[in-house]
Amino acid sequence: MTRRSPVTIESIAPSTPDVDRLTRDVVAHLTRPGAPGRALPGDRLGGDLTVVVRGCLSWLLRRAAGAATTEQIPRLDSAAAGWARAGVPIDTVLHAVHDGVKVSLDLLFPRSGPARSADIVPAAAAALELLNLVSATVGKAYVREQKAAAAPRHTAVHTLTSALLSGHATSAIARDHGIPLAERYFVLALAVPAHPDEHHPRLDGQVVARRKLRRLQAALATELGNQALSLLSVDGGTILVPTTACAETALDGLVERFSRAARVHITAAVLTATVAQIPTAATQAHELLDTAEHLGLGPGLHRLADLALQYQLVRPGAGRDSLEACIALLDDHPDLLRTLQTFIDTDLSRLRTAEALYVHPNTVDYRLRRVAEVTGHDPARPDGLFYLRSALIARASAGATAPAHPPRPVRPRRAVQPLATAG
Repeated sequence: MTRRSPVTIESIAPSTPDVDRLTRDVVAHLTRPGAPGRALPGDRLGGDLTVVVRGCLSWLLRRAAGAATTEQIPRLDSAAAGWARAGVPIDTVLHAVHDGVKVSLDLLFPRSGPARSADIVPAAAAALELLNLVSATVGKAYVREQKAAAAPRHTAVHTLTSALLSGHATSAIARDHGIPLAERYFVLALAVPAHPDEHHPRLDGQVVARRKLRRLQAALATELGNQALSLLSVDGGTILVPTTACAETALDGLVERFSRAARVHITAAVLTATVAQIPTAATQAHELLDTAEHLGLGPGLHRLADLALQYQLVRPGAGRDSLEACIALLDDHPDLLRTLQTFIDTDLSRLRTAEALYVHPNTVDYRLRRVAEVTGHDPARPDGLFYLRSALIARASAGATAPAHPPRPVRPRRAVQPLATAG
């Protein structure tokens, strides 16, 4: 680009030919090979660039000359929206903005020519204001267009996911919405607890909860792009992940990253299903999730292979009622109930049970014998221990506890790491 003689602020009025000359020079710089402006597709969008550059220069010169202008740049908003729809990355546009402002100042104040601080200082201040105005306008236009573009897909995903979960999804529905169906899915049931700030007296709990949900949805998009289908609320929901999108062993890490993004400890359960099996699998996954929560198994991902016995024991019916009735016999003996639960939690260790309860090991032996007398099932025998442990699981699933000393929950599957607390 050819250097011209310096142009001072006070020598230019926005309507003079000098603005047109500066516009041509700036546009030539932005559209040179390898420059950001070369990414603008088509004559119309390129024409927008010329109009926007001229508007920016006029605004800059008026502001630098002391005019208190608050007007917007002509066609900037519509041009930015057009670039967004054309797929021009926002970082390309913003880079072009900064490059354009820089070359404009270089043209106004060549480094080899004389420069007056009376001109440079207001021009630099005006340039910063212009960058702020243009960046904000471009950002708002891109966000608006992104929301408009995302709305149809969001509706399509919601419709297809609802159809899959209700058993009414067909390949025709998927084609109508432009979303291909996978042969098999990981069906993830999620429980998302409240963030601590949702109960902060000086914060709007609903706003905090929505922010938590948006963070989770953003993490889902980052991890799986458009491959996953989901129905999520601030309390949790269901995610369908094609088995081709990630390995089954990677799901644990996926749930942990969801927890970090949402800044809460998420508990999840997973089953694998074909498209036709999704309604049943979703129901069972949420039942498995309920089982894990009732048993106090802690956050993270839970699988049916790990909880098959517990899952079966907590199914409503005569069997569970009989198990609950057995353990209810200990409600009037809270020390016995607490000793039994601790004995199971410590992997049947008399010494660790005694340490946890601050009693002598002989006291533990005595209490376990009393458990056998009261319930008819001896925890020292394999069959009796299996029955009593099953009864404790059934009791936990029903949410019942001893009046004075509730049994301790089963130990978590993994340690819980602290998370950030900011909403």
